[in-house]
Amino acid sequence: MSDRRVGGRAMVRPTARVVVLDPAGRVLLLGARLTDPAVPPGDVLFWYTPGGGVEPGEGVREAAARELAEEIGLVVDPVQLEGPVWFRRHVGPFAGVQIDSRETFFVLRDVVHEVDASGRTELELLGAEPHRWWSAEEVAASAETFAPGELADLLPELSARPSTGPPRFVG
Repeated sequence: MSDRRVGGRAMVRPTARVVVLDPAGRVLLLGARLTDPAVPPGDVLFWYTPGGGVEPGEGVREAAARELAEEIGLVVDPVQLEGPVWFRRHVGPFAGVQIDSRETFFVLRDVVHEVDASGRTELELLGAEPHRWWSAEEVAASAETFAPGELADLLPELSARPSTGPPRFVG
């Protein structure tokens, strides 16, 4: 894989994500399987929260709500999203391009929802990503990789009560 960059630097991608919690405090995660649209998806590489890129002229909160509708078929008013609660920066390759993801995380609580992937983009459908509701205990006990990496430590506090204070930087 080549290390193509934009202007010698990684391409910055503002991203909005949502920690979707059910009434029991379990989190909905998607399994990333795609590293390049030209390569068939493999096993799950890591589990992550729904979300994606912020489009030009779009607010981060509005992008988070749009991504929920696209990725899991859940339509919410952006004002229902709590936060932002976390910020995360991740730099890594996708399709041979270094991507500098600047992620903003919101929370949506007490969600009872059956995932509907029919609104996913062509690229998202190509990845054929599985989804699963995970308890904090399951995340902590799992050998799987999660994003953010400290998700097992972050979930108990987040699911116990609404977030207060400024967003936290996570890894």
